[in-house]
Order: sequence, then structure tokens, then C-alpha cells
Amino acid sequence: MTTYFVSRHPGAHDWAAEEGLVVDAVVAHLDPETVTSGDRVIGSLPVNLAADVCARGARYLHLSLTLPAALRGRELDADQMRACGARIEEYRIERVR
Repeated sequence: MTTYFVSRHPGAHDWAAEEGLVVDAVVAHLDPETVTSGDRVIGSLPVNLAADVCARGARYLHLSLTLPAALRGRELDADQMRACGARIEEYRIERVR
């Protein structure tokens, strides 16, 4: 079982470390083909990739923020992420055909 932390943002990497998240791999982008059943994927993935992760039998844990409009599109540091209520929330996402 592998735990991936998916983010290209240094502030998110710092936040995860400061929060004590234990991960096996930190990646900027995730290829869902590398995920296997029982893995955990933590990040803010597009819904189609999150659905692929779940379809492969892995758990998807979303890095959620309550982001005010003034901070959208800006790089946040770990303290700003905490101020925006950064949290990990598990989702089960299924593609409907």
C-alpha cells in the first residue's frame, strides 16, 4: 500500500509535513495507472482523475480549503492554508456511464 501526496505547491508540501502527514511519495502530477487497490491518494485532483483513483480500489482524500476570492490563483504558504481551514476529507467518486 502506497500513500501519495499530490501537489505542485511548496506551501502544500510544507503544510502536509507540519501536519504530520505520513506519505510514501510526493508527486506534482499523478498518473492513475500507478495507483493500485489499497493505495491512498491525498491532494486536490480533478474529479475525473479522482474517479479513476477510486475505480482502481484506492482511497481518495481531498485537500480542501475555504478560499476567499482575494486568495484565488495565489501561492499560499502553510500558515495561509491553515487560516483557510486546510483539511483532508475522504471522498468516494464514481464515474456514471
